[in-house]
Amino acid sequence: MGNTYTQIHIQSVFTVQNRDCIIRKAWKDQLYKYVNAIIQSNGHKVLAINGMPDHIHVFLGCGQLNLSRLMQDVKGDSSKWINERGFVKGKFSWQEGYGAFSYSKSHVNKVIDYIRNQEEHHRRKAFIEEYTELLEKFEVDFDQRYIFKPIEYDIE
Repeated sequence: MGNTYTQIHIQSVFTVQNRDCIIRKAWKDQLYKYVNAIIQSNGHKVLAINGMPDHIHVFLGCGQLNLSRLMQDVKGDSSKWINERGFVKGKFSWQEGYGAFSYSKSHVNKVIDYIRNQEEHHRRKAFIEEYTELLEKFEVDFDQRYIFKPIEYDIE
């Protein structure tokens, strides 16, 4: 579309189904490259990607954006890719939902450093604490019952 110009920076956070710690060092870099390729094919740029065995952070420089569609593509295509390669026993999937937070250009380097240093960061702070702090910092209304917790099953 002519005369449309954007500069949008979004950090997205999403977790493995049931918060299982199954993203392994042996293949996480391959996963990050695959996610990067999905995002690039949608016309966006990955500024940083990193995570822990149970979740990942992706920081994007976006053009025209349908975030819901992009996250559907990222999570769906990467789940299929992981399953096709047999990286985990059983079926891999991402937990429903995601967090997305926007940043100004002046915060880009700080967010990139934060994402690159996830391992160090999580030595001091649990994921749930980190995620809740992001929601509160960005003044996002949320229901504590739906904050990336394991799914509880009724056993009758």
